[in-house]
Amino acid sequence: MHRTLGSIAVLAGGAAAHGAVTSYNIAGKDYPGYQGFSPTGEDVIQWQWSDYNPVTQASDPKLRCNGGTGAALAATAAPGDTITANWSQWTHSQGPVLVWMYKCPGDFSSCDGSGQGWFKIDEGGFTPGDGIFLDSETPSGWDIAKIVGGGGWSSKIPDGLAPGNYLVRHELIALHQANAPQFYPECAQVTVTGSGTAEPDSSYKAAIPGYCSQSDPNISVPINDRTIPQEYTVPGPPVFRGSASAKARAFKA
Repeated sequence: MHRTLGSIAVLAGGAAAHGAVTSYNIAGKDYPGYQGFSPTGEDVIQWQWSDYNPVTQASDPKLRCNGGTGAALAATAAPGDTITANWSQWTHSQGPVLVWMYKCPGDFSSCDGSGQGWFKIDEGGFTPGDGIFLDSETPSGWDIAKIVGGGGWSSKIPDGLAPGNYLVRHELIALHQANAPQFYPECAQVTVTGSGTAEPDSSYKAAIPGYCSQSDPNISVPINDRTIPQEYTVPGPPVFRGSASAKARAFKA
């Protein structure tokens, strides 16, 4: 669908306070992200979303991949490789960062991320300190502050992860407004190579939506109330690290 220049400007202006993943570096190779308001016409690895305004309800189906659809391309990487998602713009200093993967049962074209198959490979939360509160701006105790103004978040593909087609989901949960969480999820396609056998069991897996509820104390947070414990637990299951055996090395005397 084509938009006029004026309508694009309105959309971009209305979404200016928000942000989306604009590029990736996976296993040392750069991949462009989906530029929804100024599409370049390039094929990308990222699922194409309809807008980058926040998802505000934990039960919204858009929570999975921001309502995105499939991508034309997939990155290739091996267990132990680094995935970096880059935001050219981000403004909110309060909230966690979560990185998930989902093994597709077959081709990407038939993969929709449904069911209890999502597992976390990384997360960033809150570190309290002297004079640092949940709502502190500068300095912020939140890891999400590391990407404010534009920045990248790097995670490692779990050691020994079984090969296959995977969705990689980056999620920012902005908590700067009390009891009003804003979810910003992005999905990309990555084919994992190698001969690993590590796969997370059910204790690491969750459905999206389904891994959290709107009323959870780490989702609806009265962030400006400094009388409550200034601590935070990242939602969802524990992070899956894979098999350390994949990184075993021989030692020489």
